[in-house]
Amino acid sequence: MVSIKYLHQVQAFLLSGFMSFIMSGAITLINLGPVNGFVNIWIHAWLVAYIIAFPTILLVFPFAHKIAMKIASR
Repeated sequence: MVSIKYLHQVQAFLLSGFMSFIMSGAITLINLGPVNGFVNIWIHAWLVAYIIAFPTILLVFPFAHKIAMKIASR
């Protein structure tokens, strides 16, 4: 198990994985349709998206959290 002090990084890792997986599949399907080799194309797109999504979430989350706290406190 991972220490609780790394909760933010673990959440970012999981959320970026789930989100990039779903979004890359949807966008690949929209752009290409159900073509031969769809799964391979999707997995490639997902890996690229995941590499971008994980550090992006780590950088953006604190800013998004502050904005959400301001919105939720109104």
